[in-house]
Amino acid sequence: MSSSPKGSKSFYHRPFQSLFLSQRSILLTFCLLCGLTGLVIGLVAIFRPIRGNNCNLQPRSVTVVWERGDSSTSDHGGNGVMLGGDVKRYKVMGFVGIFTGFGSVGRRRALRQTWLPSERQGLERLEEATGLAFRFVIGRTSDEWKMSALKKEVAEYDDFVLLDLEEEYSKLPYKTLAFYKAAYALFDSEFYIKADDDIYLRPDRLSLLLAKERSNPQTYIGCMKKGPVFTDPKLKWYEPLSFLLGKEYFLHAYGPIYALSASVVRSLVALRNDSFRMFSNEDVTIGSWMLAMNVNHENTHALCEPECTSSSIAVWDIPKCSGLCNPEKRMLELHEMEICSRSPTLPYDD
Repeated sequence: MSSSPKGSKSFYHRPFQSLFLSQRSILLTFCLLCGLTGLVIGLVAIFRPIRGNNCNLQPRSVTVVWERGDSSTSDHGGNGVMLGGDVKRYKVMGFVGIFTGFGSVGRRRALRQTWLPSERQGLERLEEATGLAFRFVIGRTSDEWKMSALKKEVAEYDDFVLLDLEEEYSKLPYKTLAFYKAAYALFDSEFYIKADDDIYLRPDRLSLLLAKERSNPQTYIGCMKKGPVFTDPKLKWYEPLSFLLGKEYFLHAYGPIYALSASVVRSLVALRNDSFRMFSNEDVTIGSWMLAMNVNHENTHALCEPECTSSSIAVWDIPKCSGLCNPEKRMLELHEMEICSRSPTLPYDD
């Protein structure tokens, strides 16, 4: 009888220990599975929004179509512009339209490798730092292969304004007017800047120039010039309407880059397209319109420097070329120079 309690005690002790170990193993396995599940869910939560955000990004490129018929019915004060899709008018200090063409793929590549960021985040950082928005501006062509190549480039970089007019050098004055009307419809900007795709630009210094206080809200900024009117049809700059101009051109800005204040562009937008006189050269055409308006001609030589300096804003090979000579090569060479790309931004000095 005395051994019975011991036997009974031994009998109950061993099954309870096995049961405890079994329950602990199940619990540990369950915790391990929960941990792995949580890890997987956490990784999905981290990476999934990144893909989702890219899918939901608002496209930056936009197609601008000219209204057919009476421009007085336009949604933008008779400017004859319709925007593709639901486009918001963005507020910036300056909108820079970089004029380009179908034969300028190499130039656009050089710009994206130098002073103009090639990725969306870089463009947004540049816009935040300078208050300037940048887009390439181009028309259309009947060449299906070229249009297909452009469509792929737009999809890759998303940094274009596409105008519904034939892309031809002889129609550059019409493209310029179309640009200003489209730019005004797209951006609520203090200045609208036309630039060519073969200049080396310092956006930070351009921003400082535009930010200056001015007493006259109607401002025309550029590197101003005068010069002889070319009457020989064999010359590149021949002007068929030379009989209206005399022997010398009036004061106007060089074509590679100039800026118009919002007040000036608003006046251009309000007029019908067929009310403008178009000269052969785009810079002369703009200059003639400025003569008809009460604008202040602001002469800024920093916009036409032949080499980089501590204050240069736009660099191009004046007077040898109307832009950089061999821009695809020169753009990269200039960007490697510290004085061009890494010299400090200095307050603009009159």
